[in-house]
Amino acid sequence: MGSSIRPLRLVAAAAVAFSLTATLAACSDSRQDPPAPAHLVLVTHDSFALSDGVLDAFTAETGVTVEVQALGDAGALVNKLVLTKDSPLGDVVFGIDNTFASRAVDVLEPYVSGALTDAEAPFLLPADQGGDRLTPIDSGDVCVNVDHEWFQEQGLAEPATLEDLADPAYRDLLVVESAGTSSPGLAFLLATIAAFGDDGWQDYWRALVANGVSVAAGWTDAYYAEFSGPSSEGDRPLVVSYSSSPPVEIVDAGAPTPTGVLEATCFRQTEFAGVLAGTRHPAEARLLVDFLLTPTVQSDIPGSMYVYPVVQSTALPETWAAAAVRIDAPFELDPARIGANRERWIEEWSAIAVP
Repeated sequence: MGSSIRPLRLVAAAAVAFSLTATLAACSDSRQDPPAPAHLVLVTHDSFALSDGVLDAFTAETGVTVEVQALGDAGALVNKLVLTKDSPLGDVVFGIDNTFASRAVDVLEPYVSGALTDAEAPFLLPADQGGDRLTPIDSGDVCVNVDHEWFQEQGLAEPATLEDLADPAYRDLLVVESAGTSSPGLAFLLATIAAFGDDGWQDYWRALVANGVSVAAGWTDAYYAEFSGPSSEGDRPLVVSYSSSPPVEIVDAGAPTPTGVLEATCFRQTEFAGVLAGTRHPAEARLLVDFLLTPTVQSDIPGSMYVYPVVQSTALPETWAAAAVRIDAPFELDPARIGANRERWIEEWSAIAVP
């Protein structure tokens, strides 16, 4: 029996040695193969645009790739994020603004970029309105834009105030965005509430409707399909857009700017980025939020999205000096007041403005 046991022991020992060698080799291989780089989904609105190569710079710096998914106008974006809270659509969101911010608080992780300085502090929201979860990225003034050339050709004086827009002289000339689905549309509604108060804004909107105002779903439809400006295809010479929109219409730097801004109609809007709750890559998501405040992105924002970067040291394009208007005294409302009344205001507005 002794002679037969020894070979069996040798075979068993050899099997154990082989198994251990294979295990060590596998462990060695796993140590040699680095984990796959993270892939982030940046969800945003339809107007998001950065120049080619900007997000590639983030990938080159971090190894993290970024996929951009546009989900409609800013209002539609927030609505979809709220509805998909338990199964988030991405890792980072860009484009929530101060008119919708309080509605998005529950879908965000607590994080504000440490890259912000005291100079950008005025753009931060109160903590209970998303100020501990949203990082300001850009800012602009939502204003009625006017097609100068159209009014010159018609021999009609341009309107100047909100009240003028309800004057029969300007019947069927104004297009606005829906306050229920569009952030500039909601910003314009808030401008009218700030101007006419809780007891007067509904009557003002009834006057606009009686004067033939057109309501588009979002900014793209309003500006490019219904506005009569040089880059657009419509026939209405008044549109709710931004104080920084006129530079996009400049073709000849020496010619008069074809469009302008009604400065007495403006509401200040700030856009934010945040980390979506439930992301599987929270550290990388925070890096992407930080990246949106770097000179690479901030210097690109004016020329690609026609709004102002929040980082105050950022140089602006030369065309902005002549055509972009920074409004000194825009309409504003307290964020807490917006959060407490937004849904009611939108419902009341819809009953008046949407057939």
